[in-house]
Amino acid sequence: MIEIRVEAEVKPTEDVEKVKKAMLNLVDVSKLSIVDLGGGYKLLTGVSNNISSLIKLHRLLRVERILDTARGIMLKSLVGGNTIILKFHKQSAYVGKASLITHDDESPLGPITLTVTTDKVREVIDWLAPKTSKGRPLWESPIPKV
Repeated sequence: MIEIRVEAEVKPTEDVEKVKKAMLNLVDVSKLSIVDLGGGYKLLTGVSNNISSLIKLHRLLRVERILDTARGIMLKSLVGGNTIILKFHKQSAYVGKASLITHDDESPLGPITLTVTTDKVREVIDWLAPKTSKGRPLWESPIPKV
């Protein structure tokens, strides 16, 4: 079983459709919802229970050549032994780049937060971002059965 949740705050100066595009450039989610937080702020949330929703991210980590960085951040962001929390630069995601951040203020418009919860979290990390040598993956795992 896997639960994938992606969310981003939409500020009054932002276009909801552009934030939606940024999120969908990283992951495919089956349900998108928007909640009005008041004062012109909104919260855009997407959820999925299918690991194939992470295929875009899997590809982007290789295209961007950030497997080592992504793996390190994933391992450091483990919560409770079964959850990974990743944050992405919203503007970079809008143009199709996976730029991981470690602090919310690294993305001026706020981050896109991706939370992956599964009992096979290590298998998901190994699939998304395997160990590398000289920038090349030491192995490519098949998509985990979660």
